[in-house]
Amino acid sequence: MANLEILVSELPTLIHSLKLNIGDSNKIMEQIILINNAQEKLRNINKIIAQELKFDHINSSAIATFSRIDTVASLFIPNVGLVDPAIADKFGNSETKILLTELQSKIGGWIEWGYFLQAIAADILSDIQLVNQLNSDINHLSLRAKFQVIAESLNINLALENFHVLESQIQKISNYQNELLQLEHKLDYIFKTIKNSRSLLNILLGVSAFYGKSGFALEWLDDDHELIISSNGKFQELTDILNDCDFFREQIAALIIQGDALREQAEEALKKIEQESRKEPVLSHDIEIVPKFSVKKIVRSTLFITSSLLILGFAGWKIKEQSLSLTQERSAIANFKSAQKLGMEAASLVQKPPHPLKVWQQAQNKWHQAIKLLDTISNETSVSDRAEEKLAYYRINYKSISQRILIEKQALANLESAQKLAIEANLFVQNPPHSLLIQRQAKDKWQQAINLLEAIPKSTSVYIQAKEMLPSYKTNYAAIR
Repeated sequence: MANLEILVSELPTLIHSLKLNIGDSNKIMEQIILINNAQEKLRNINKIIAQELKFDHINSSAIATFSRIDTVASLFIPNVGLVDPAIADKFGNSETKILLTELQSKIGGWIEWGYFLQAIAADILSDIQLVNQLNSDINHLSLRAKFQVIAESLNINLALENFHVLESQIQKISNYQNELLQLEHKLDYIFKTIKNSRSLLNILLGVSAFYGKSGFALEWLDDDHELIISSNGKFQELTDILNDCDFFREQIAALIIQGDALREQAEEALKKIEQESRKEPVLSHDIEIVPKFSVKKIVRSTLFITSSLLILGFAGWKIKEQSLSLTQERSAIANFKSAQKLGMEAASLVQKPPHPLKVWQQAQNKWHQAIKLLDTISNETSVSDRAEEKLAYYRINYKSISQRILIEKQALANLESAQKLAIEANLFVQNPPHSLLIQRQAKDKWQQAINLLEAIPKSTSVYIQAKEMLPSYKTNYAAIR
C-alpha cells in the first residue's frame, strides 16, 4: 500500500491537468501530450489498485465510517485545496477515506474525460476555419471587459459652457453608442450560437467570442452532463453564460438610454451657446427717438397683423397636430425608459436561482408592467422599432417566468401535502399495538409523502428542504412492520 499511497498523493496535480485550454490553437498540441501523460499515470495507479485488491481478496462493501474499516482496503483522497462548488464532483471529497474500488471507478471517469478532451482537441485542429476564429477571438477583449470599458467611458462630465469641447463629447457619445450596438449584435450571435447549435465545436465558437482575451478551459461535465467552463478562475456552465448574455442585454439597453440623455443634454447646451453668441449688445447711443407714425403706416401695420392672424388661424390645426405629435413622442420615450427599467429590475431579481415563489411573482409582475408600457407605444414614434424588439423579448421572459411560477407552486404544494401526510401517518401509529389495516394505511401515507418529495425538482427553492426531509420519511416507512 505504501507505493500506492505515494502515487495517489499525485492525484491533485493529475486531475488539475485534465482540462483543455482553448484560445491559442498553437498550444493545443502541447496540452494533448500533457493529458495523455496524466492518463498514463492514472492507468498505472489503477493497475496497482487491481493488484492490491487481488492480493487481499477484498470485496468492496464498506465505507470509512464503519468500525470494520481496518479490514477494508481504503485510502485518503489527498487535499486538492479550495474547489468551486460547480466543479466539486470532478475532485470528490478531499481528506475523506474512500474504498479502493470506488477510487478505481473515479480514476476510470477521469481517464474517460481525458479521451473526451483529446477528441475535441483533434476536431479543433482539423478545422482550419475554427482555428482561425479562435486565434482571432483571443486578440479581442472579453464581452464583460468591453462592456465595462464602454460603461466607464460614458461617465462623462459635460463641459456645458465650452462649445468645441461639447461638440467633441457629442461625437464620443455617438461612437460609444455605436460600440454598444455592435456589442449587442455580438451578444445575439453568442446567445443563438450557444443555445441553438447542436455541434459542440460551434458552441465553442460562441463561448470563444464571449471570453475573448480572457480565454477559457473545458473543465468537466457535471451530473446533468452540463459542460463546465473556467475563465480567470471562475467556473460556469453554458446556461450561466446564457444568463450573463441576458443580463448584459439589459445593461447595454440602459447604457444606450444613458447615452441618449447625455447627448440630448449636450445638444441643448450647444443651442444655448449658439443663441447667446448671436445676440448683439444694444448700446445707449444707438437708441433713436421714434417718430410719430402716419395714418398710412398704422393702417398698413394693422392689415399686416390681421393677415398674420388669418394665416395663423388656418394653420392652427397644423400647430395643434404637431403639438400632439410631440406629446406622443415624449410619452413614448418615457414609457420605453420605464419599461426598460422594469425589465432590468425583473432580470436582476431572478439572477442566480432558485428563488422563493414571492421573488418569481415580483419579477413576473415587473415583466407584465413593462409589456403593458411597450404595448402603448405608437408605430409613429422614434422608439417604436426598439419597443417591438423589447416587446418580443419581454414576452418570452414573461412566459418563461410564468412557467417557473407554476413549477414553484407545484413544488410548494407537494411539500405541504407530504408534511400533512406525515402528520396523518404518525397519528395512525400512536398508541400501539395496531391492526394490520392501520399499519398498511400508515405505510401508504408515508409512501405517498415520499413520492411527493421525490417529485420536487432540483430547480425549486424547496428542493433542499425536501431532500433533508426524505431520509426521516424513508426511515419511518421502513420502520412499519
